[in-house]
Amino acid sequence: MKANRLIVGIEGYELSPEERDLFREIEPAGYILFSRNLKSAQQIRELTESLASLSIDRPLISIDQEGGRVWRTRGFSSAPPDASTFSSKATPRQIARFGALTGQLLELLGINLNFAPVLDLDHFPQNQNGLRGRCWGHGSQEVINHAGTFNRWMRKQNVLSCGKHFPSNGLALSDPHHDLPVADATLEALLKDDLLPYTALMPELDAIMACHLHFPNLDPQYPASLSKRILTSLLRDQLGYEGLILTDDLDMGAIIHHHGRGPDIQLALEAGADLALVCHQVHSLRVALNNLEIRDDQPLERIEKVRKKLQTPPRFSNERWEEINYQITELTREVISQDRFEQDTIQSPVEGY
Repeated sequence: MKANRLIVGIEGYELSPEERDLFREIEPAGYILFSRNLKSAQQIRELTESLASLSIDRPLISIDQEGGRVWRTRGFSSAPPDASTFSSKATPRQIARFGALTGQLLELLGINLNFAPVLDLDHFPQNQNGLRGRCWGHGSQEVINHAGTFNRWMRKQNVLSCGKHFPSNGLALSDPHHDLPVADATLEALLKDDLLPYTALMPELDAIMACHLHFPNLDPQYPASLSKRILTSLLRDQLGYEGLILTDDLDMGAIIHHHGRGPDIQLALEAGADLALVCHQVHSLRVALNNLEIRDDQPLERIEKVRKKLQTPPRFSNERWEEINYQITELTREVISQDRFEQDTIQSPVEGY
């Protein structure tokens, strides 16, 4: 009973004895941290070292650290603007600094995989589809330019990246955290627009995360995260992606309400996901793993290839933590002041014009 193709969540600021026993037993490929796990920089570093000590090989230790409202350390660190603000207001150099500082902060905390950048095109910015402020633009070239710069400079800091949410969460009219959205896009339409950031940035993405949207024109039965037609036939075979393929959190309402624990993991891995995310209902894994039957060794080879990229994090120091946060604060001030300057210029015309 092994979870070597799962990334799992934990409950609190430190591992409970029950979690230690479970994780030593099932040996997950990695872990994901949320705000519920983060209290201070020192505490996070102790937690990530504790997670690393559970296995011989350093595990994937992941987070969603995008900026704006999806900045998990915002309770005790500087919090930069979201991707939408950087895309519309920042220079390429400032976006590069944003990526580099994000990577430096995560590396210091012992986190080696960031579920970023978002590569969705912002088709419906006013909709409650879970993407408000998180997209790098409305057009494919804008997303390629800005998300690509962020991604490139974050990876230079020994933090792996994950583009999301394939093939396009930007077409959702509702939030997959709660239900299963349906998009009527055709493959031809996706190839002309939404898939361009993936095809352009594919060589620079360590992983790609599949979304919980149903595309009936691509697969009449399953949502993208459980679809062999989308994950294997399209992403792996047609587009030629060679990195890791992950699901979004299988505990989201879009999946758990329709498929249940056990069948969801089985379907995702059979469809072509190398790693499935179980972020909340980890207690249900023992039974699910006992009934799991997956015999494909190629995903394990891809996981091992990515694991070899993982570096031992640098020594933690409060001084380094404070320096990174100071630089993030300064960058934020620059971007926000540009925003205010432009607004003032628009609202207060120069005298004589």
